[in-house]
Parts: sequence; structure tokens; C-alpha cells
Amino acid sequence: MRPDDWHLTEDIDDFLTRAGDFLRSHPALHTTPLTVTEKLRTRGSDAYGAGATVFGRLESGGEVRAIFYRLPSHRLTLTSLSREHADTLAAHLADLGHPLSGVTADHNTATAFAEAWQRHTGGAAPAHSWRGRLYRLGTLTPPKPRPEGRGRVLDAQDHEQLIRWCSEFVAAVGEAPTMDADSWADSRFADKHFTFWETPDGTPVSMAGSTSMVGGMIRVDPVYTPAHLRGRGYAGAVTVEVSRAALTAGATDVVLFTDPANRTSNALYQRIGYVPVTDFAGYDFSCDDAPEAG
Repeated sequence: MRPDDWHLTEDIDDFLTRAGDFLRSHPALHTTPLTVTEKLRTRGSDAYGAGATVFGRLESGGEVRAIFYRLPSHRLTLTSLSREHADTLAAHLADLGHPLSGVTADHNTATAFAEAWQRHTGGAAPAHSWRGRLYRLGTLTPPKPRPEGRGRVLDAQDHEQLIRWCSEFVAAVGEAPTMDADSWADSRFADKHFTFWETPDGTPVSMAGSTSMVGGMIRVDPVYTPAHLRGRGYAGAVTVEVSRAALTAGATDVVLFTDPANRTSNALYQRIGYVPVTDFAGYDFSCDDAPEAG
């Protein structure tokens, strides 16, 4: 593919008009691009911080074959590319002088692009910073025995505890600084829908969130149980509640990400009906790798 087969824009509406069908063609694999572009479409260009988001689409034979977007943080997200196409894109972005702080994609694509970016910028070796395994729900199978209690959709009175548990979650996974009420609105959790699992006396013991449906896809994220309450089946129970609600809402693809190294969570999700799709990876680039426009 030639570099000019990539079409770049900062116009989200133009991008979705041309690439929306492609994104919706594989809603599970494209879960993150679907939710990110929907947030940008509905909340505006500052949804992920000040600055422009750059969108790109790869066209061949009049059809979109792949897309990327680069957020104001300069992090690049890609759909699946061959090594050749990843190399062409890395060279093209380097020639245009687009700075990148990192890349996230399916494992093979992310690795190919990270290696190509290093070659074309002469930068330091990319740092492997994240691994995720994508699962898609097959046949929902509630765990047995089911823990006592019930699922309950959160309301306004639960907001303080929700913020506290989301803060504990990001601290546990090393994802972001601790949140508080002031930073909540700008967090990645603010526009999600949450359910608690409660014991019979009404005490919340676990929670699960989910995205709004886009292209028939809903992603379960996050799932969290405080450390002292784990091992009692609460996470499985609340995940089933949220997954069932997604199916009832009409979702054709219900997905979630796990840490591949966490055997407990991977085994749990498979027991309740989630099937592995593919592994994803993230790489960080050195701040010294920014190319100069050619």
C-alpha cells in the first residue's frame, strides 16, 4: 500500500461517515475505537483532553481496510494491519512529523508498528506497557453455586462509593492516579453504567460497569471486588447481571478485556460463557522519538 492510501482528517463526522461501516463490521474487535469515537462524537473534541484528535483510514478498491486515531495525548490506536501496512503507516506518520507517545492495537499489529516506528524515527526501543485479552460472550452461563444476594443498578445515592471503588480499581491495576469527586467527570468511568452485587442485607460487595451500546456492542468494564471480599463468587455474579442486561438491551456483541496473566479472572469469565478472541498490546515510545516533519 502507498502512503497516500491513508486519508487523514480531524473531522469526526467526516471520519465516521466514511469509516463507520467498517468499524461496525467487527464490533468485538473494534470495541475500543467504537466507544472512543462515539464519545468524541457526542461530547466534542475535548472529550479526551485539549487538542485535536487525528483520524486516519486506509482505503483500497473503494473500501476502508483499517483505521487509526491519535488522541491529544499523542497515543495511537490501530485496527488490524499486516506488517507491511504497519511499516507504511509508521513511515508516513514520521514523514508528516506526527509525534507519538505510544501505540495500542491487537498484539501483532501493535508489535509490528512499534518496531517500524523505532526504525523510521531512530528512537529508543519501545517499552511493552500493557497486555490485554479480549473476550466475547458466547452462551451466558450463571455460576453455580450462586452467591446469596442480588444485583442492583446504581443511583445517585451510590455515587460516593462508586468513586471510591473506581479509585481503588485504578490503583490496583496501576492504570491512573487516584480519582476524587473533582476529577470524576473527566475519568473514563463517568459515562458508564454500573451495577452492584449486594448481600441479602443490602451491603454492596462487588461492582461491574458497562459502556453504552455502539454498533450492537457493549463492553463490560470495569469489574471490581474489594480484596477482603474476593473468592466468594461476587465478581462472577455481578458480571452475569451486567452481561444479561446487555443482551436484554439488544447487544449482539458483549465483550470484556482481562489481564492474560491473571489466571483467576480468565478462568472465571470462561466459566460464565466468555470466549477468548485475541490478545492486545500497548507500547510506550520515548519522548525523544518525536520525528521532524519531512
